[in-house]
Formats: sequence, structure tokens, C-alpha cells
Amino acid sequence: MIDFRSDTVTRPCTQMKKAMFEAELGDDVYGDDPTVNALEQYASERHGFEGALFTSSGTQANLLALMAHCERGDEYLCGQNAHNYKYEAGGAAVLGSIQPQPIENEADGSLCFTKLKSAIKADDFHFARTKLLSLENTIGGQVLSLEYMAKAQQFCEQNQLILHLDGARVYNAAVALGVDVTQISQYFDSMTVCLSKGLGAPIGSLLLGDKAFIAKARRIRKMLGGGMRQAGFLAAAGQYALLNNVERLAEDHDNAKYLAEQLNEVKGFDTSAYSVSTNIVYVDVAQSINLNGLATTLAENGILLTSSYAGMRLVTHKDINKMSIDTLIYSLEQYLNE
Repeated sequence: MIDFRSDTVTRPCTQMKKAMFEAELGDDVYGDDPTVNALEQYASERHGFEGALFTSSGTQANLLALMAHCERGDEYLCGQNAHNYKYEAGGAAVLGSIQPQPIENEADGSLCFTKLKSAIKADDFHFARTKLLSLENTIGGQVLSLEYMAKAQQFCEQNQLILHLDGARVYNAAVALGVDVTQISQYFDSMTVCLSKGLGAPIGSLLLGDKAFIAKARRIRKMLGGGMRQAGFLAAAGQYALLNNVERLAEDHDNAKYLAEQLNEVKGFDTSAYSVSTNIVYVDVAQSINLNGLATTLAENGILLTSSYAGMRLVTHKDINKMSIDTLIYSLEQYLNE
């Protein structure tokens, strides 16, 4: 299969599987899985934080961050398109009793500080207490600049807010900006890193912050049923991903640009309304094209993609190369010519 649905569909390479198979194991609930401990120590040092926690998913890591930073009745500010608001089943509200206050994302994915300021609640018992600002980088494939993140940090300091980063694809952002990941992490009180997207691990995310925050998050992880036993098998994959699969993200970005260029050559497909900054390509599709029929036909020919009523989202990753893209373009042209 050629799978453009997401970068979450990547498969572990042979070397990653070997690292997993050879991992030293222990019981992580007791704190004695050496491979988990090594990953958490490496991750905290690598990203410039005091502590790290290995979690089952980015959704879990974001939920732990919100619940560790906020109390019941608190509020967090985020983007209308933020993953931890829109795509995580309302976990913060349902499980943490934390009220989200979404703000419309600007065209570049950022949040307007004037709008954020107006959304901060007054210190009045009628209102939820505005406690935290959550940003996402990348968001919809777009990259928030270092200058914007610095301003966000200043905004939070001026308004006594905690600043959290949903860094599911933070390494895509770092590679696109041409900087070390610490140039991004330096602005945030806490941060998540997904290991199972472009970095290619089969499962897992990291939550990063100071020691007290991580200790609280670890307790909440247990409360939510997230205590793991011989998790070193999975942590070894995450460690391999961080050490070996970062620089190659540039290939995904190049392939995404190539994909966008090739799609623009196919009648009825247009990516010009969207910037391709990293590994996600959005496509407007002419109304005359039956997207459901197209998706079904492509799937029958071994190509998977995500479509909506008016367009498509395609994601490049380590299991997609230019030949995969050429195969997709050929299949689109064949479908249109039938």
C-alpha cells in the first residue's frame, strides 16, 4: 500500500525492530525499566527540560499536561484548529474539568495576541480562571516562527499564563526553520513530542517539563490507566527515532513540495491556495470530480488518502518516495480519463 493518510502510518525499519528486540526491560510502574528511564533522561536533556515522561500517545501527553498545569474550573486558551481542542475527544473538559477557550487561528496558524488578550477572564468568581495558553507547532503543516514563539512567551509572562506546546511535529518545525529543537523548546514551560509520526516509531509520545510537573503528570497518567510495565520494548523504538530519524524529515518536506507541484499539473487539482512548509499538502478538488469514487478506486489500486467534501489532505513520510508520488499522479490521470 501507498499510504498518504498520515505520517502516523509509518512502519518500524529493520534497525528499529532490532533495537526493540534487544531492549533491556523492567517494570516501569516500579520505575525500573532501564530503557524507559534512559529515553526519559535523554529526552529531558536533549530538549532542555528537567524531566520527561514516556506516554502512550500525543493525546495522552497533551491531556496530562493540561491536567497537571490546571485545576478543575480553570481554562486554557488554544486555537480553534488545535489538536488538543478539536481532535482529542474533549478530554480536557470531560476528564480534567478544564474549560477550553478556542481562538480563531490566523491564516498562518498563529493566534492573534489581541484576541487572546480579550479572551482572558477577569479575576472574578463568575468566570473560569484563565491559566494556560497552548500552541501547536507545526499546525496544519504550517510552522510558527521563532519570533512568534518569543512573543508568545512574553505575552504569557505579562499575563501570568503558563505556555504549553503541542509539539506533535515539532521536529518538522525545527527542520523547516533550520534550527535545533532547543531553539523552539526554550520558550515553553512544557512540551510534547510525538515519536510515532514522522519520526517513525510505532507508538508513544514524550511530555517534557520541570521535575515537579512531570511527577504530577506521572501520577495522573496512573490515574488515567496509563501505567506501563515492560515498556522498554516501545521506548527503544522512540530512542532510535530521536537519534536516527530527525534529519531525514527534510526528505519528507521536499517530497511534499514535489507532490504539490505534480498535483497542480493534473486537471481539477489545485494546491495554490495553501503553503507547503513541511510534510502536509492540502488540495482543492473540482466539484466535477467524485471524491468518494476517486478514493475508492485509488484504494482498490493500493493507494490510500484522506478526502473531504471539497478536497484532500496528503501527508508525506519515510515510507513515501517520489516513485510513490508518481504512482499517485498516474492513477489520478487514469481515473480522470476513464
